[in-house]
Amino acid sequence: MPKIYIRACDFNYGKYSAEKVKKKTALPLNGNKLISFNCIEILTRSSKKKISIKDISKQKVYLKKKIKKILSIIIKKKFFKRVNFNNFPILMGIVNLTPDSFSDGGKFNKGKKGYKHAKYLISKGCKIIDIGGESTRPGSRELTNETEWKRIKPTLENVKKLKCVVSIDTRKSRIMRMARKYRYHIVNDVSGLSYSSDTIIFLKETQIPFIINHSKGTPQNMQKNPKYKNVLLDVYDFFEKKISIIRKSGIKHNNIILDPGIGFGKNLKHNITLLTNISIFHSLGFPVMLGASRKKFIKKIAGNNESEERLGGTISTSLFALLQGVQILRIHDVNEVMQSLKVFKSLNK
Repeated sequence: MPKIYIRACDFNYGKYSAEKVKKKTALPLNGNKLISFNCIEILTRSSKKKISIKDISKQKVYLKKKIKKILSIIIKKKFFKRVNFNNFPILMGIVNLTPDSFSDGGKFNKGKKGYKHAKYLISKGCKIIDIGGESTRPGSRELTNETEWKRIKPTLENVKKLKCVVSIDTRKSRIMRMARKYRYHIVNDVSGLSYSSDTIIFLKETQIPFIINHSKGTPQNMQKNPKYKNVLLDVYDFFEKKISIIRKSGIKHNNIILDPGIGFGKNLKHNITLLTNISIFHSLGFPVMLGASRKKFIKKIAGNNESEERLGGTISTSLFALLQGVQILRIHDVNEVMQSLKVFKSLNK
């Protein structure tokens, strides 16, 4: 029998959603009546079909059992240490302490500019600060531990004074260990915990929350004709397998976030497929993060706009993600995206 995947779809938001949940014509996503879904899509590697919630009872016994099991995961409220998802999506503000990041390289890597930028992002509404010292954009070169640490240490030391959740954006377990004395709260590893063999050991020892990012290849080769059999289901299977490895290693907590890795070993078609079907990852039972801010797919869709001119595409992607129940958005332009979310939510009360 082929493997079956279930994706929540046809979402409702705001007052309309709450009404549908009350009438039991839609199911709440993550226990939140302000976002609900009317239908599910049932997928295999060779087929897919959409059915309404009311038609689940009409399915064959084996399929009905599978659907009900996955639905229990999708509708269950999600918890994550230090982060409250009641007022989703949470914004994660990007603090790149690099000279060569694709969008803002060289802007915040000197003196106290990184710390000041972190303060600014918090003042504009972000709840998580993601601090990184190594660019992992396509074609970037690997850094030594010493260089990466030198870049991030002063800002880490300063941001511990701020009232926010601090995420450290690194692939290197050595950097994770060195930074522990500064009491960060989340590890954001773009390699999907695959770069350092010691990473899972470190995470088991410390029980620190973490983000699993999907990427294909390395920054040096990931955009050289990336291929998948089915990008959506391949990424889903990657997460499922990684979670199994994590559990077998002895990590039992659920403080795990999934990031499908837009632009990390994906072409435009891959990125669009993941974005338009991102709600499938709710079926894995963990909060979902989207890092699409200013990325190149926006330029490919909208035309010749360089990274700092992709605010419109970032906002539209963020609002689309909100309507798919994505819990965290990793963002450069926190003020503008937060403004768009506030206005959208106000109009949907």
